[in-house]
Amino acid sequence: MEKKSAKSDTETETLYFDDPGIVKALCGEHDGHLKVLSKRLAVKIHLRGSQFTLHGPRTSILTAKKILQDLYFVVESGYRLSSIDVVQAITMIEQDTPLHLKDVFLDTIIHTAKRRPITPKSYAQKQYVDAIRGFDIVFGIGPAGTGKTYLAMAMGIAALLKKDVSRIILTRPAVEAGEKLGFLPGDLAEKVNPYLRPLYDALHDIMDMHKAQDMIHQGVIEVAPIAFMRGRTLNDSFVILDEAQNTTAEQMKMFLTRLGFNSKAVITGDITQIDLPQATASGLVQAQHVLEKIERIKFCNFTEKDVVRHPLVKDIIRAYETFTKKEKHT
Repeated sequence: MEKKSAKSDTETETLYFDDPGIVKALCGEHDGHLKVLSKRLAVKIHLRGSQFTLHGPRTSILTAKKILQDLYFVVESGYRLSSIDVVQAITMIEQDTPLHLKDVFLDTIIHTAKRRPITPKSYAQKQYVDAIRGFDIVFGIGPAGTGKTYLAMAMGIAALLKKDVSRIILTRPAVEAGEKLGFLPGDLAEKVNPYLRPLYDALHDIMDMHKAQDMIHQGVIEVAPIAFMRGRTLNDSFVILDEAQNTTAEQMKMFLTRLGFNSKAVITGDITQIDLPQATASGLVQAQHVLEKIERIKFCNFTEKDVVRHPLVKDIIRAYETFTKKEKHT
Protein backbone atom coordinates (compact mmCIF):
# COMPACT_ATOMS: atom_id res chain seq x y z
CA MET A 1 0.00 0.00 0.00
CA GLU A 2 1.34 3.44 -0.88
CA LYS A 3 0.32 6.89 0.14
CA LYS A 4 0.88 10.37 -1.30
CA SER A 5 -0.31 13.88 -0.61
CA ALA A 6 -2.71 15.55 -2.99
CA LYS A 7 -3.54 18.99 -1.58
CA SER A 8 -2.97 20.47 1.84
CA ASP A 9 -6.40 19.37 3.04
CA THR A 10 -6.75 16.10 1.10
CA GLU A 11 -4.80 12.91 0.68
CA THR A 12 -4.78 9.80 -1.51
CA GLU A 13 -4.25 6.24 -0.38
CA THR A 14 -4.35 2.89 -2.14
CA LEU A 15 -5.61 -0.36 -0.69
CA TYR A 16 -5.16 -3.77 -2.28
CA PHE A 17 -6.94 -7.08 -1.61
CA ASP A 18 -6.05 -10.54 -2.90
CA ASP A 19 -9.38 -12.10 -3.90
CA PRO A 20 -11.26 -10.42 -6.82
CA GLY A 21 -14.45 -12.39 -6.01
CA ILE A 22 -14.58 -11.08 -2.44
CA VAL A 23 -13.79 -7.58 -3.68
CA LYS A 24 -16.78 -7.79 -6.04
CA ALA A 25 -19.09 -8.82 -3.18
CA LEU A 26 -17.59 -6.09 -1.01
CA CYS A 27 -18.38 -3.45 -3.62
CA GLY A 28 -21.97 -4.63 -4.11
CA GLU A 29 -24.11 -4.70 -7.23
CA HIS A 30 -23.16 -1.81 -9.54
CA ASP A 31 -20.70 -0.74 -6.81
CA GLY A 32 -23.66 0.19 -4.62
CA HIS A 33 -21.78 -0.35 -1.35
CA LEU A 34 -18.92 1.84 -2.50
CA LYS A 35 -21.36 4.58 -3.44
CA VAL A 36 -22.87 4.51 0.05
CA LEU A 37 -19.40 4.68 1.61
CA SER A 38 -18.29 7.46 -0.72
CA LYS A 39 -21.40 9.59 -0.12
CA ARG A 40 -21.47 9.17 3.67
CA LEU A 41 -17.77 9.88 4.17
CA ALA A 42 -17.21 12.41 1.35
CA VAL A 43 -14.41 10.25 -0.06
CA LYS A 44 -13.80 9.52 -3.73
CA ILE A 45 -13.28 5.79 -4.24
CA HIS A 46 -11.88 4.37 -7.47
CA LEU A 47 -11.54 0.64 -8.06
CA ARG A 48 -9.22 -0.92 -10.59
CA GLY A 49 -8.98 -4.69 -10.44
CA SER A 50 -8.59 -5.44 -6.74
CA GLN A 51 -7.02 -2.09 -5.86
CA PHE A 52 -8.94 0.75 -4.24
CA THR A 53 -7.79 4.34 -4.54
CA LEU A 54 -9.20 6.64 -1.84
CA HIS A 55 -9.09 10.41 -2.14
CA GLY A 56 -10.37 12.92 0.41
CA PRO A 57 -9.77 14.36 3.91
CA ARG A 58 -7.37 12.25 5.95
CA THR A 59 -9.81 11.37 8.73
CA SER A 60 -12.41 10.26 6.20
CA ILE A 61 -9.86 8.19 4.29
CA LEU A 62 -8.75 6.43 7.47
CA THR A 63 -12.37 5.64 8.32
CA ALA A 64 -13.11 4.36 4.80
CA LYS A 65 -9.93 2.29 4.82
CA LYS A 66 -10.78 0.61 8.13
CA ILE A 67 -14.34 -0.10 7.01
CA LEU A 68 -13.17 -1.69 3.76
CA GLN A 69 -10.59 -3.81 5.58
CA ASP A 70 -13.05 -4.98 8.25
CA LEU A 71 -15.87 -5.64 5.78
CA TYR A 72 -13.51 -7.57 3.50
CA PHE A 73 -12.88 -9.99 6.36
CA VAL A 74 -16.63 -10.21 7.07
CA VAL A 75 -17.43 -11.01 3.42
CA GLU A 76 -14.48 -13.43 3.26
CA SER A 77 -16.10 -15.32 6.16
CA GLY A 78 -19.20 -15.95 4.05
CA TYR A 79 -21.39 -13.03 5.10
CA ARG A 80 -23.69 -11.54 2.45
CA LEU A 81 -23.25 -7.80 2.74
CA SER A 82 -26.09 -5.31 2.23
CA SER A 83 -26.15 -1.53 1.87
CA ILE A 84 -27.72 -1.24 5.33
CA ASP A 85 -24.75 -3.16 6.73
CA VAL A 86 -22.41 -0.60 5.16
CA VAL A 87 -24.36 2.26 6.76
CA GLN A 88 -24.28 0.54 10.15
CA ALA A 89 -20.56 -0.21 9.74
CA ILE A 90 -19.89 3.49 9.16
CA THR A 91 -21.87 4.38 12.28
CA MET A 92 -20.00 1.82 14.41
CA ILE A 93 -16.57 2.91 13.18
CA GLU A 94 -17.40 6.61 13.64
CA GLN A 95 -18.63 5.92 17.18
CA ASP A 96 -15.42 4.01 17.90
CA THR A 97 -17.31 1.03 19.33
CA PRO A 98 -15.14 -1.47 21.25
CA LEU A 99 -16.01 -4.39 18.94
CA HIS A 100 -14.75 -5.31 15.48
CA LEU A 101 -17.36 -5.44 12.74
CA LYS A 102 -16.90 -9.21 12.53
CA ASP A 103 -17.96 -9.53 16.18
CA VAL A 104 -21.31 -7.99 15.23
CA PHE A 105 -22.08 -9.17 11.71
CA LEU A 106 -20.79 -12.74 12.19
CA ASP A 107 -22.70 -13.41 15.41
CA THR A 108 -25.31 -15.68 13.81
CA ILE A 109 -28.33 -16.28 16.05
CA ILE A 110 -30.22 -18.59 13.72
CA HIS A 111 -30.83 -19.21 10.01
CA THR A 112 -34.27 -18.51 8.58
CA ALA A 113 -36.23 -21.11 6.63
CA LYS A 114 -34.63 -19.60 3.51
CA ARG A 115 -31.16 -20.15 5.03
CA ARG A 116 -30.59 -16.44 5.61
CA PRO A 117 -28.52 -15.82 8.75
CA ILE A 118 -30.01 -13.53 11.38
CA THR A 119 -27.28 -11.46 13.03
CA PRO A 120 -27.03 -8.15 14.87
CA LYS A 121 -26.75 -5.14 12.56
CA SER A 122 -25.41 -2.56 15.01
CA TYR A 123 -23.41 -2.32 18.22
CA ALA A 124 -26.61 -1.72 20.22
CA GLN A 125 -28.20 -4.81 18.67
CA LYS A 126 -25.12 -6.86 19.58
CA GLN A 127 -25.34 -5.64 23.19
CA TYR A 128 -29.06 -6.52 23.19
CA VAL A 129 -28.46 -10.06 21.91
CA ASP A 130 -25.68 -10.59 24.47
CA ALA A 131 -27.97 -9.26 27.21
CA ILE A 132 -30.68 -11.79 26.29
CA ARG A 133 -28.05 -14.52 26.50
CA GLY A 134 -26.89 -13.41 29.92
CA PHE A 135 -29.99 -12.09 31.71
CA ASP A 136 -33.41 -13.62 32.48
CA ILE A 137 -35.28 -10.31 32.07
CA VAL A 138 -34.26 -7.84 29.35
CA PHE A 139 -35.94 -4.61 28.27
CA GLY A 140 -35.37 -3.39 24.71
CA ILE A 141 -36.49 0.24 24.42
CA GLY A 142 -36.27 2.40 21.33
CA PRO A 143 -37.85 3.52 18.06
CA ALA A 144 -39.43 1.40 15.37
CA GLY A 145 -37.12 -0.46 13.01
CA THR A 146 -34.32 -1.15 15.50
CA GLY A 147 -34.92 -4.92 15.54
CA LYS A 148 -36.10 -5.18 19.16
CA THR A 149 -38.90 -7.67 18.58
CA TYR A 150 -37.36 -9.43 15.59
CA LEU A 151 -34.10 -10.24 17.38
CA ALA A 152 -35.97 -11.33 20.51
CA MET A 153 -38.07 -13.64 18.32
CA ALA A 154 -34.93 -15.07 16.70
CA MET A 155 -33.35 -15.66 20.12
CA GLY A 156 -36.53 -17.35 21.34
CA ILE A 157 -36.77 -19.69 18.34
CA ALA A 158 -33.06 -20.53 18.66
CA ALA A 159 -33.55 -21.37 22.34
CA LEU A 160 -36.56 -23.54 21.49
CA LEU A 161 -34.76 -25.46 18.74
CA LYS A 162 -31.79 -26.05 21.07
CA LYS A 163 -34.28 -27.28 23.71
CA ASP A 164 -33.15 -24.62 26.19
CA VAL A 165 -36.87 -23.94 26.70
CA SER A 166 -39.96 -25.99 25.89
CA ARG A 167 -42.18 -23.19 24.54
CA ILE A 168 -42.32 -19.62 23.30
CA ILE A 169 -45.01 -17.21 24.45
CA LEU A 170 -45.57 -14.04 22.43
CA THR A 171 -47.85 -11.39 23.86
CA ARG A 172 -48.76 -7.75 23.51
CA PRO A 173 -51.50 -5.38 24.71
CA ALA A 174 -54.42 -4.67 22.41
CA VAL A 175 -55.12 -1.14 23.61
CA GLU A 176 -55.62 0.15 20.05
CA ALA A 177 -58.86 -1.82 20.00
CA GLY A 178 -60.37 -0.24 23.11
CA GLU A 179 -64.16 -0.04 22.98
CA LYS A 180 -64.11 -0.93 19.28
CA LEU A 181 -63.55 -4.60 20.11
CA GLY A 182 -67.23 -5.01 20.78
CA PHE A 183 -68.08 -4.06 17.23
CA LEU A 184 -65.75 -6.53 15.58
CA PRO A 185 -67.14 -9.94 14.55
CA GLY A 186 -66.07 -13.20 16.21
CA ASP A 187 -65.08 -14.27 19.71
CA LEU A 188 -62.49 -12.45 21.84
CA ALA A 189 -59.52 -14.31 20.33
CA GLU A 190 -60.64 -13.42 16.80
CA LYS A 191 -61.17 -9.79 17.79
CA VAL A 192 -57.68 -9.27 19.21
CA ASN A 193 -55.93 -11.37 16.57
CA PRO A 194 -55.33 -8.40 14.19
CA TYR A 195 -53.34 -6.66 16.93
CA LEU A 196 -51.06 -9.70 17.25
CA ARG A 197 -50.34 -9.74 13.51
CA PRO A 198 -46.85 -8.17 13.78
CA LEU A 199 -45.78 -11.05 16.03
CA TYR A 200 -47.05 -13.60 13.50
CA ASP A 201 -45.24 -11.72 10.71
CA ALA A 202 -41.90 -11.88 12.53
CA LEU A 203 -42.45 -15.54 13.39
CA HIS A 204 -43.24 -16.53 9.80
CA ASP A 205 -40.28 -14.57 8.47
CA ILE A 206 -37.92 -16.65 10.61
CA MET A 207 -39.61 -20.07 10.52
CA ASP A 208 -41.26 -22.09 7.81
CA MET A 209 -44.92 -21.07 7.93
CA HIS A 210 -46.27 -24.62 8.12
CA LYS A 211 -43.83 -25.56 10.88
CA ALA A 212 -44.74 -22.43 12.82
CA GLN A 213 -48.47 -23.16 12.46
CA ASP A 214 -47.94 -26.74 13.66
CA MET A 215 -46.12 -25.46 16.73
CA ILE A 216 -48.90 -22.97 17.42
CA HIS A 217 -51.55 -25.70 17.18
CA GLN A 218 -49.49 -27.90 19.53
CA GLY A 219 -49.14 -25.07 22.03
CA VAL A 220 -45.35 -25.00 21.68
CA ILE A 221 -45.66 -21.43 20.41
CA GLU A 222 -48.43 -19.33 21.90
CA VAL A 223 -49.50 -15.91 20.63
CA ALA A 224 -51.95 -14.16 22.93
CA PRO A 225 -52.96 -10.73 24.27
CA ILE A 226 -51.47 -9.80 27.63
CA ALA A 227 -54.82 -10.19 29.37
CA PHE A 228 -54.46 -13.96 28.85
CA MET A 229 -51.32 -14.01 31.03
CA ARG A 230 -53.12 -13.28 34.30
CA GLY A 231 -53.03 -16.06 36.87
CA ARG A 232 -50.42 -18.14 35.04
CA THR A 233 -46.91 -19.27 35.98
CA LEU A 234 -44.65 -19.45 32.93
CA ASN A 235 -42.04 -22.17 33.50
CA ASP A 236 -39.44 -23.35 30.96
CA SER A 237 -40.52 -20.59 28.58
CA PHE A 238 -39.12 -17.82 26.42
CA VAL A 239 -41.63 -14.98 26.79
CA ILE A 240 -41.73 -11.84 24.63
CA LEU A 241 -43.90 -8.85 25.53
CA ASP A 242 -44.14 -6.56 22.52
CA GLU A 243 -45.45 -2.96 22.40
CA ALA A 244 -44.93 -2.79 26.16
CA GLN A 245 -45.32 0.99 26.19
CA ASN A 246 -49.05 0.31 25.90
CA THR A 247 -49.26 -1.76 29.07
CA THR A 248 -50.62 -0.17 32.21
CA ALA A 249 -48.51 -0.24 35.37
CA GLU A 250 -50.73 -3.04 36.70
CA GLN A 251 -50.36 -5.10 33.54
CA MET A 252 -46.58 -4.74 33.56
CA LYS A 253 -46.33 -5.87 37.19
CA MET A 254 -48.68 -8.77 36.45
CA PHE A 255 -46.62 -9.85 33.45
CA LEU A 256 -43.24 -9.67 35.18
CA THR A 257 -44.47 -11.72 38.14
CA ARG A 258 -45.61 -14.55 35.81
CA LEU A 259 -42.01 -15.62 35.18
CA GLY A 260 -41.28 -19.15 36.44
CA PHE A 261 -38.26 -21.45 36.61
CA ASN A 262 -35.90 -21.74 33.61
CA SER A 263 -37.63 -18.89 31.79
CA LYS A 264 -36.58 -15.70 30.08
CA ALA A 265 -38.64 -12.59 29.43
CA VAL A 266 -37.86 -9.93 26.82
CA ILE A 267 -39.93 -6.75 26.98
CA THR A 268 -39.85 -4.41 23.98
CA GLY A 269 -41.39 -1.03 23.36
CA ASP A 270 -41.10 2.55 22.15
CA ILE A 271 -41.91 5.10 24.84
CA THR A 272 -42.43 7.81 22.19
CA GLN A 273 -45.47 5.95 20.79
CA ILE A 274 -47.77 5.42 23.76
CA ASP A 275 -51.42 4.86 22.79
CA LEU A 276 -52.85 4.70 26.31
CA PRO A 277 -55.37 7.31 27.48
CA GLN A 278 -53.53 10.46 28.56
CA ALA A 279 -54.25 9.97 32.28
CA THR A 280 -52.96 6.36 32.25
CA ALA A 281 -49.33 5.76 33.16
CA SER A 282 -47.31 3.49 30.87
CA GLY A 283 -46.11 0.31 32.55
CA LEU A 284 -42.92 0.43 30.50
CA VAL A 285 -42.05 3.98 31.55
CA GLN A 286 -42.73 3.12 35.18
CA ALA A 287 -40.69 -0.10 35.00
CA GLN A 288 -37.61 1.88 33.92
CA HIS A 289 -37.69 3.75 37.24
CA VAL A 290 -38.87 0.93 39.49
CA LEU A 291 -36.47 -1.77 38.25
CA GLU A 292 -33.38 0.17 37.18
CA LYS A 293 -31.35 -0.81 40.28
CA ILE A 294 -32.01 -4.56 40.07
CA GLU A 295 -28.71 -5.93 38.79
CA ARG A 296 -30.15 -9.09 37.24
CA ILE A 297 -32.48 -7.09 34.98
CA LYS A 298 -30.93 -5.48 31.90
CA PHE A 299 -32.19 -2.38 30.06
CA CYS A 300 -30.99 -1.94 26.45
CA ASN A 301 -31.69 1.37 24.74
CA PHE A 302 -31.79 1.99 21.00
CA THR A 303 -31.72 5.26 19.03
CA GLU A 304 -32.50 6.20 15.44
CA LYS A 305 -28.88 5.28 14.58
CA ASP A 306 -29.82 1.62 15.12
CA VAL A 307 -32.73 1.66 12.65
CA VAL A 308 -32.23 -1.06 10.04
CA ARG A 309 -35.22 -0.29 7.82
CA HIS A 310 -35.35 2.03 4.83
CA PRO A 311 -32.86 4.92 5.35
CA LEU A 312 -35.75 7.39 5.35
CA VAL A 313 -37.05 5.86 8.60
CA LYS A 314 -34.07 7.36 10.45
CA ASP A 315 -34.81 10.78 8.98
CA ILE A 316 -38.50 10.49 9.91
CA ILE A 317 -37.71 9.54 13.52
CA ARG A 318 -35.19 12.37 13.82
CA ALA A 319 -37.66 14.89 12.33
CA TYR A 320 -40.39 13.90 14.81
CA GLU A 321 -37.95 14.14 17.74
CA THR A 322 -36.96 17.65 16.65
CA PHE A 323 -40.60 18.65 16.19
CA THR A 324 -41.54 17.30 19.65
CA LYS A 325 -38.68 19.19 21.32
CA LYS A 326 -39.75 22.44 19.63
CA GLU A 327 -43.36 21.94 20.75
CA LYS A 328 -42.25 21.46 24.36
CA HIS A 329 -40.44 24.80 24.30
CA THR A 330 -43.33 26.77 22.81
